[in-house]
Amino acid sequence: MIDEVILARLVDAARAARLQAYAPYSHFAVGAAVLDEFGRVHAGANVENAAYPEGLCAEACAIGHMVLAGGRRIDAVAVVGAGAEPCTPCGGCRQKLREFGADDLPVVVADPTGVRARHTLGELLPASFGPSHLEGAP
Repeated sequence: MIDEVILARLVDAARAARLQAYAPYSHFAVGAAVLDEFGRVHAGANVENAAYPEGLCAEACAIGHMVLAGGRRIDAVAVVGAGAEPCTPCGGCRQKLREFGADDLPVVVADPTGVRARHTLGELLPASFGPSHLEGAP
């Protein structure tokens, strides 16, 4: 369960990041924010590229900022995008979140007007492969 004050901080950071997105091709701006084990919020925005598969998702940017700041665990994540359907993390980002978060990681999805959905990472990525699978591997 995520504290409502922390949730508001995360969603606000993701909203602000979304405003800085570089999305000249899809025009679909996304912002994300992760809460690390130290209570710090790290935000990111999607960054598109003319060579489409070379772009970066907002979640990946936020994770990169967290790692650069010394964070190694995600305790909560917020993703903000506008559209008819709630903007959940893509499959690749779900796996990236799994590297730093457990099945019970809260994933909050919002749009510019408010929270649209709440999930756990385990709900979004069931039976996932994570770091524990490699423990003891040669």
